[in-house]
Amino acid sequence: MRRYGSAVLLLLTGGAVLRISLFSDLYLRYVQAALRPYLVISGSLLMLLGLVAAIRGMSHRDHEEEEEEHEEHEEEEAEGHGHSHGPRIAWLLTLPALALLLFPPPALGSYSAGREQAQLAAQGVGTFPALPAAKVLDISVGQYSSRAIYDTGHSLKGRTVRMTGFVTHGSNGAWYVTRLVVTCCAADATTSKVEIRGTEASDAPQTDTWVTVTGTWLPKGRLGTDGAWPPLLDAKTVTQVKQPADPYEKR
Repeated sequence: MRRYGSAVLLLLTGGAVLRISLFSDLYLRYVQAALRPYLVISGSLLMLLGLVAAIRGMSHRDHEEEEEEHEEHEEEEAEGHGHSHGPRIAWLLTLPALALLLFPPPALGSYSAGREQAQLAAQGVGTFPALPAAKVLDISVGQYSSRAIYDTGHSLKGRTVRMTGFVTHGSNGAWYVTRLVVTCCAADATTSKVEIRGTEASDAPQTDTWVTVTGTWLPKGRLGTDGAWPPLLDAKTVTQVKQPADPYEKR
């Protein structure tokens, strides 16, 4: 059984990578869409290496079995007919790969967002480009936050906006529409959130619930300071929605 251990591990890992990247959108929980081809190539190479390792193991089967029988016979004589469990324990190394194949972990959520302290983006206060003309403007949580905190032109003033994110909760009944923003993959995710006003604390959705919120900008604090963060939104409607296939916003 030992000769197939590395082959099985390679096949399971390659299968898990292909499952999330080639046969589903689960890879978006970990990396940006542009990296999908590299995941597919990596998974395919792992599968190929696993097949090569399995074929080589089969070709050397008879020779290895003779050696194993000889070694086991010598070990039994030396240990008083004891048994070695090393090879069996080694198979436990395949369990993480098998778990990834069968039970891929969920996207990062409120726990990851809550670990990050309030940090303002490294950008100066100034005028932002004009927003598209629309009765209800679809905007990302990150874009809304940047304009609310840094835009001297107050481009959000008087505009009805709509954004989607998952719910996180703060102190004194405050709750937020939150998104994790990635540059490359989930490992570099940072938090962007908007505090929702205009609803009763008792009506706030549960943590990690995905919602789409429509409302208008509420000014807060002096632009470019900690007092302006997190920005506020006066909500008119709050609708529960399914988690999107790509749960992260991009920089």
